[in-house]
Amino acid sequence: MFDRIIVLCFVALCGITPAAAVEVQESSYWLDALSHDGFPEAHDRIPQDPLIVDLAAKGRAFGGQGGTLRTMVTRSKDIRQMVVYGYARLVGYDAEYNIRPDILRDVEIENDQRYTLHLRRGHRWSDGAPFTSADFEYWWTHVANNNELSPNGPPDVMRLAGVVGSMSFPDAHTVVVEWDAPNPRFLQLLAAARPPFIYRPSEYLKQFHLDFAETADLAKAVRSKRVRSWAALHNKVDNMYKFDNPELPTLQPWVAATKGQSSRKLFVRNAYYHRIDSNGVQLPYIDVVEMSVVGAGLVAAKSNAGEADLQARGLDFRAVSILKKGESDGAPYRTFLWANGAASQITLYPNLNFADPVWRKVMRDVRFRRALSMGIDRHMINRALYFGLAKEGGMTALERSPFFDIKNLNAWASHDIEAANALLDDMGLTERTAAGLRKLPDGRPMEFVIETAGERQEVGNALAIVTDTWRDLGIKLVLRPLDRDILRNRVYAGLSMASVWFGWDNGLPQTFTPPEYLAPMHQDFFAWPKWGQYMQTQGAAGEPVDMPEPQRLMDLWHAWEETLDPDERGAIWREMLAIHADQQFGIGILAEAPQPVVVANSLRNVPEIANWAWEPGAHFGVHRMDEFFFTPESLEVNK
Repeated sequence: MFDRIIVLCFVALCGITPAAAVEVQESSYWLDALSHDGFPEAHDRIPQDPLIVDLAAKGRAFGGQGGTLRTMVTRSKDIRQMVVYGYARLVGYDAEYNIRPDILRDVEIENDQRYTLHLRRGHRWSDGAPFTSADFEYWWTHVANNNELSPNGPPDVMRLAGVVGSMSFPDAHTVVVEWDAPNPRFLQLLAAARPPFIYRPSEYLKQFHLDFAETADLAKAVRSKRVRSWAALHNKVDNMYKFDNPELPTLQPWVAATKGQSSRKLFVRNAYYHRIDSNGVQLPYIDVVEMSVVGAGLVAAKSNAGEADLQARGLDFRAVSILKKGESDGAPYRTFLWANGAASQITLYPNLNFADPVWRKVMRDVRFRRALSMGIDRHMINRALYFGLAKEGGMTALERSPFFDIKNLNAWASHDIEAANALLDDMGLTERTAAGLRKLPDGRPMEFVIETAGERQEVGNALAIVTDTWRDLGIKLVLRPLDRDILRNRVYAGLSMASVWFGWDNGLPQTFTPPEYLAPMHQDFFAWPKWGQYMQTQGAAGEPVDMPEPQRLMDLWHAWEETLDPDERGAIWREMLAIHADQQFGIGILAEAPQPVVVANSLRNVPEIANWAWEPGAHFGVHRMDEFFFTPESLEVNK
């Protein structure tokens, strides 16, 4: 069989200017540092073959360096959004959602089975240490395959149908990753909003590893950090996604600069960042990002007061009116309305792995889930919450996806109380209490408890309407707000009867998009957490799938993995979406409600029309926040 060999190369595909033709400019931000011995000049800090961005070809303006961008999050742990927004990945999505090399110089792909990763010569971590294949080797040999650091073995990114692939290192700038069969999802995983990080800053981390550090020094560090073992210490400092260890080197455009607990976190430009514009200006344009941790209810008010230069997280559609009024009153920002990329804005998840056997049997009956869906007045919710601007229907691929099917959107989504009651009667749930509630088979009143993170007022408002219409079914909806982490843990443990969350992160699947999130592969799909745990831990935790339709989804996912035929992959996607529409594992209510995005008047290169999506796109990430800049006039005013 002839192997398909594809070279994914930014230069060849995008007409990038050759590095030799660009004279690198020094940043004023580093002038003081340059006066100290050992700090290199700009042309020595960037790779020999940097990623050179022609902004004019992208329809964007060239900017100058400088300024501090203010944004907000509502939890201290959400400073990890800087890894999402910064979106430096080995490969990443461009604005058209094609995958391109980013940190990598290029990638050779043979039959979707062997991936040869070519690194940029002279690329450095944010502390100046070389970024080479040794950093991949350190992760593979001393982290992923170390029993104390990774007791379950290498992570999902290196597994194909449960079989672990291999990683080799021919030279300092080449890494080869391969499997015995095609693994077409590999690059998509590398491009994710939360990337797998198959490399580590080895020079920094070796001081915390038993294989490299002096035993006495390591024991002293363990005592100092008050952890139980060297492995616990290593895992504590090795937190590339959490982004809360300022000492951990990074390849992101901005570097964490605030130590300790603080409601105001600063991130400063990475002196060794690998991207420059075609005028020779090193990105990011913005010097500092200031991320403030504020109460969830304050984001809209603070944005309205002009206290954010770029804000979408923590804002929902109900904030649009106050934001637009602020604009008209002269506040220094614009409010863009981006299309939401989640498959559903609000989705209910009956937990098919709920610990209560009586309720679990009821929820596993598709007639019950269909009745719940038909008992929702989506049109009323749409008018009340979104002025009718959202798309009414169940959870499925959005209209901008090639897999959109109006039949899936409308399946069991009409508000039909009579038909819903008939389904429940057909289940034998005909006995009622004096108050009119249906009874479970064991005689308990049918009180359906839905747990929520309590972070979105729109969810509470929507479920208040659902409460009224479900009473007509003889079902009492009980809403229980919880902390987000507590909610997740209860769902994962099978203690939550049902929950409410967004729909699938990626509502815009393409033929090359792996459909594993439609199969019971992960505990994060709240309808089947135990099945997901079973797959994620290779059977060490959770429960095996024991329903035919979810098992069919598993079989289809594996079939997608095994074929290279785009038509077959498309057919698999369509069947999986049809199964979800029919079975109502996640009961979608509305989709595509506009996402408000506050943008300071002085901030440039932020698209007015765009998608707000976790996958694919990493929220601001796909729109390249490192290319945003402040107008020269505003920088002068703020000096």
